Amino acid sequence: MQDLLDNTDLMRGTVVRRVYFGLSVLLVFAVVLQFYFAAVGAFSKPQTDSSYGLHSLNGMMIIPLLSILATIAAAMARVPGRAIGLAIAPLGLVVVQVLIIVIGKAFTDGDNTTTAALVVYGLHAVNGLAIMAVSGANVRTARLLLRPAVSPAATTTGAAA
Repeated sequence: MQDLLDNTDLMRGTVVRRVYFGLSVLLVFAVVLQFYFAAVGAFSKPQTDSSYGLHSLNGMMIIPLLSILATIAAAMARVPGRAIGLAIAPLGLVVVQVLIIVIGKAFTDGDNTTTAALVVYGLHAVNGLAIMAVSGANVRTARLLLRPAVSPAATTTGAAA
């Protein structure tokens, strides 16, 4: 009976780890789309407040939601703390993105963008690359956690055979 319970826990853990991996892949895809949506906004003519609408929606809703869901799945799968940290890190970096915009606006002189504001706004793209890097590291970690663990009993049994 205990073996059945152990197998059920193992199966549940494997399924949840697959969900964690799938959500992590979706998160990377959303980050790639974020760069695409930024380019769409940058090259839209005429520039309007809605030029970056998809970029804002994806960055403020989809990426944070996927990060939170991946974190929940990672915690439920009982993965190491580093993996959970990688899953939630994109959310923290999205908060930094918002702070960069707020600080940049503080340096803007009415309708004119100052040099100081441009320096701060430039960090938005650099931080976007950091979000991509962390999301990629998260996928790599989630993929590695899908591999079955080799138990000491299996190693001993294999040596005896």
